This record gives sequence, C-alpha cells and structure tokens, in this order.
Amino acid sequence: MPHRPHTLIHVVEDDPSIGRQICDTLEKFAYRAKLFRTGSEFLQHLRVEAPSLCILDLGLPDLDGMDVMHRMRKTHRFGVLIVTGRTDTSDRVLGLELGADDYVTKPFEARELIARVRSILRRYTPEEYDHDRPEVRVARFAGWQFEVRTYRLISPDGHEETLGLAEAQLLLTLLRSPNQILSREHLLSGRNVSALDRSIDLRVSRLRRRLEENPQHAKLIKTVYGAGYLFSAVVSWS
Repeated sequence: MPHRPHTLIHVVEDDPSIGRQICDTLEKFAYRAKLFRTGSEFLQHLRVEAPSLCILDLGLPDLDGMDVMHRMRKTHRFGVLIVTGRTDTSDRVLGLELGADDYVTKPFEARELIARVRSILRRYTPEEYDHDRPEVRVARFAGWQFEVRTYRLISPDGHEETLGLAEAQLLLTLLRSPNQILSREHLLSGRNVSALDRSIDLRVSRLRRRLEENPQHAKLIKTVYGAGYLFSAVVSWS
C-alpha cells in the first residue's frame, strides 16, 4: 500500500529485542519508527510530537498498557495497534473498547505486523472525495445528520457530538450501503476475522448506543445472524 514517505510510528515496548525488531521491520518498509521503553516516556513525548500510529505493548514496566491508552485517547486520535503476549481474550476486548484499532499477539511475523499497520493507516487516511460532487458533505437518516468531513453527528433533537475515527468510518460505510447486508469482513476493510475477533462487534455496539433508543433491540443497525449487519434507513446526501 502506498503511504506518505516517512510516516511516523511510535513503538511502546519495554523488551529491547522485540522493540528493535518492530522498529527494524517498520523501517524496512519505509516507515519512520521511534521506540519508547515506558508508558510515561511515551505520554510525555506526545506533548511535543504525535505519530500517525502507535504500536503499544500492554505489559509495560511502569504503567499498564490499558491505562496508557485511556490517557492517550483523551487527547489524541491516531491509530493504535496493541501488541500483547497475554492470552486472555478479555484483555484484547477491553483494549478495543478503549479505542484500539486492532491487536496482534506475540509471537508474530513481520508480514502480519505490516499488514495490520497498513490496514489501520488506511482507515486514518483522509477520504478521497468525488470532485464532480463537491457538495456532498452531509448524510441525513431517520432524523439524524452526519457531517462526513468533521465526523460531527447531530441527533434529531439537536444534540451534537464528534465521533472517534473508528465509529465515524463504520457509520460512513453503513451510510454508503443502506438496506444491504454487509459482512463483518467488509466492515473491517476486508481483513479476515475469526470467531474471537470482536472488534467490529464492539464498534457496532458503541454506535448503537449513540443512535438507538434501545440498543438491545436495534432498529437502525440490525444484526443479520450468520451474515453481518444491515443499516435499515433511507439515507439522503447534500
């Protein structure tokens, strides 16, 4: 995948050999990598420089990786890839709920790491707009409005909030294909998913909590068991 030359990626990993391995792999593929051995060092550096992506180990010596991500997400919206040796699925689920985009478990192959890095960076690349239709900026559905370029979501009663990137891109994908069944793989930009990979389900759940009166009995984002999800609304663009 083409990317901007020297895209900066921060690697937060306390194991020197693994940290260097990750950085060497990234640099081999023309990314610029900066290594941090502690969560505190990383958070302090964020005040002066933010990356396009952070590769974050959960098992840090000073701060729990979940705590690092929670603090980071309060002020920054770049991509996050969790690297963990933990086998407990709940840790990965919690990481995704806190705002991580994906995870990879140790040990991992270089090509798997790069594939996940590319996938996340692709989600954070600004949308390419049709120059023949520059007026298309706002989607309207079921009384809601979604501003594509600002990620601003306006409820039927006028309440406004700005979505995070993952939720905004999920909503945009649904809005572009209303009343069609979309597979979990499609909603994850084509990445194959396993039975334990709940990242898209968690994003759907967060989006439902924003849009649905009763998220347990969703009317807008419907689950089609064994197939995926369906966005049940008429969508207009302006």
